[in-house]
Amino acid sequence: MNVELVGQSSLNGVGKGGEGLALKLYGAKKILFLAHESGPQCFSVVDVTAPSKPVVLKQLPVEADFIRCNSLALNGNTLVVARQSEKVGQPHGGITAYDVSDPANPHLLSYLDLTGPHSRGTHYLTFPDGGYAYLSTGAKDFVPKNPLDDQMLMIVDLRDPKNPKEAGRWWLPGTRVGDEAPPPDRVTPWDSGFRLHTPLVPRERPDRLYMGWIDGGLIILDISDKSRPKEISRISWQSLHQGFMHTVVPILDRGILVASQEATKEECADWPMRVTIIDVHNETNPYPLSYLPPASNMAELCKGHGRFGSHNINLNQNPEVSRTLKNTVVSAQFSGGIRIYSIKNPEAPELLGYFAPSVPGNKGGAIQMNDLIVGSDGLIYANDRFTGGLYILRYTGKTPLD
Repeated sequence: MNVELVGQSSLNGVGKGGEGLALKLYGAKKILFLAHESGPQCFSVVDVTAPSKPVVLKQLPVEADFIRCNSLALNGNTLVVARQSEKVGQPHGGITAYDVSDPANPHLLSYLDLTGPHSRGTHYLTFPDGGYAYLSTGAKDFVPKNPLDDQMLMIVDLRDPKNPKEAGRWWLPGTRVGDEAPPPDRVTPWDSGFRLHTPLVPRERPDRLYMGWIDGGLIILDISDKSRPKEISRISWQSLHQGFMHTVVPILDRGILVASQEATKEECADWPMRVTIIDVHNETNPYPLSYLPPASNMAELCKGHGRFGSHNINLNQNPEVSRTLKNTVVSAQFSGGIRIYSIKNPEAPELLGYFAPSVPGNKGGAIQMNDLIVGSDGLIYANDRFTGGLYILRYTGKTPLD
């Protein structure tokens, strides 16, 4: 509905799209960097100058079969890539920084080792200003009270990408061994942990960090002193036994946040996992306004032998090459595909379009759209979590994608 396929790549048969897509212009060429959810590849470099015929330029493999490079972020010529191990204590976890001035030949600049006896390394990261990276990570000296709470916020100084240094950290009080605060009550039946997933710094408020803290909900931090982040507010659905807050995108000139949970169970076993519009005109007292409407064929999507529900949304980062959307939400919803909504009226979101093809190589033949980025040209670059690869889409609806 109102979305057409422009181009597709199997990514040399690898697929396994992760949660990191970044675009960069090299003169007349447009290059996409794509993280893989798991091995054998770490990330792919794809020439999307001709969107109908994307070409894989380079693929870098993982170091071991227990390593995944689920996330990446790009600023200038510095590409930062997350590395997470399958189990705590395994090697190669942390982040790597590359010089991608020649996109077909990424040059390794540094590796920050964040392995440890209680650490799986880094799951997700953002790199909004080219100076500091914001990580969901463990560390050698971070000991959680509960092993599910093993990933905190770490701020890393990358102003010299050859010498990354920790600048600050924050965790939910009560989750670390040694905390005076009591541990939080667990979410049941799906205890996904009190840990960070996505940290976002908006360009217009570099002193604020907006975070999806999985079972800990939505958290806003003051990071004017990066060595000592301070909590401003938190809102969660913990008391309702709903968790996995994933991504929180601020649209501050409208006084709202777009907050996406992640559906992690097949056939909607953990429903509801939704995208919520949050009012933050008073940032110390955020409150929900509305949810994006469920699919009319939700029952069918829930029986597609895969996941259905919310996941990643357009992050409104890097406006030089990607769209900053203030009235529209573009969302990856696993078997629901890419789904586009108008939030011009934040109390009554409307569906504008969707793209949800079948994928013969996936379980049940269902698409499992994992992540996306909306380019400055309006094209949507999206990936499938399993075998589908990269999809380049065009929205054709009458309501603007703005």
